[in-house]
Amino acid sequence: MSWEIDLEQWRSELVDAFHWGDQERARTLVAALREAQPRRVQSVLEQMLQSPDGKVRQAAAFGLGELGGPANARRLEQQLLLEGSRGGYDASSVVQVITQALGQLKSASSRATLVRRLNRLAAGAPEGSDVDDLTYALWRKRHPELIPAVRGALERIAPPASEGLLALLRLLENSSEELRVWIEDESVPVEQKTKVLTVLDEEVPDELVPLLPSFIFLARSIIGVASTRKGQERRFCDRLFTLLLLHRERLLPALPPKARAGLREVARRMVAAPETVRIIKAATILEYVGHREDADLLAEYKSQDDVLGRVYEEAIEVLRKLPHT
Repeated sequence: MSWEIDLEQWRSELVDAFHWGDQERARTLVAALREAQPRRVQSVLEQMLQSPDGKVRQAAAFGLGELGGPANARRLEQQLLLEGSRGGYDASSVVQVITQALGQLKSASSRATLVRRLNRLAAGAPEGSDVDDLTYALWRKRHPELIPAVRGALERIAPPASEGLLALLRLLENSSEELRVWIEDESVPVEQKTKVLTVLDEEVPDELVPLLPSFIFLARSIIGVASTRKGQERRFCDRLFTLLLLHRERLLPALPPKARAGLREVARRMVAAPETVRIIKAATILEYVGHREDADLLAEYKSQDDVLGRVYEEAIEVLRKLPHT
């Protein structure tokens, strides 16, 4: 490409986009600089990593992750060590972005980098949020070779910080059929199953999509408790809705009729639950699995809050366009 990009403005726009969570915009900016000035994009991002401003370093780490490749994986690992020695809130926020970037990289070396990060965490007294961030990245890099490292970390990291790692290990070690039996085992605490759902937020591989009906039928079996008080049962339903909506285009159409009917029942119960336990995402779920008559239920329990009320209105609008059943 022949055009030049104002690098100062580009840096400012990248930092701003990433800071406000507009990752699509941030990706577009990285791609534009790579196309316009392919020989400079690497050095520009590496210079940004040296900034004293944590927001600038976050954006730079994200950009290097977008560029990908073994060299950038190594550079990000170096930055992990630097941020670890720096300490403080800014450094922790940069570590979080680097961990996420390494989870996205295709390079095999990034898996080894994440394992080294896990070993360093296990050697100390890590915060649960740091362990969880790493857990999600490791799930994206899932491979049987991770099992010994995760097992070793679980021996050194105590609950509750280790709960995400325990869920990761279960996903790594068990077949789809073994997981189905585990989900349907009433003796297993529901909070353990909730944590598995949270890890799956990152990615649901094709072989695990058939597990969704088991999660839905569990939600249906506990909805009497979930819709009346706050607790682990309600949290499970909330996480189930979150997972399905995060991957709605792929997961919701894949549900068999019986599971769709079960999910509809769970959503209806949560829509009609007392305000203190109601889950607003249930209204959006009904957009996808509800019937025309569910619009009346949503209208009856519509939130009086302007923003939340709009969620109900959008669902009502969709449902009232459906044919009568």
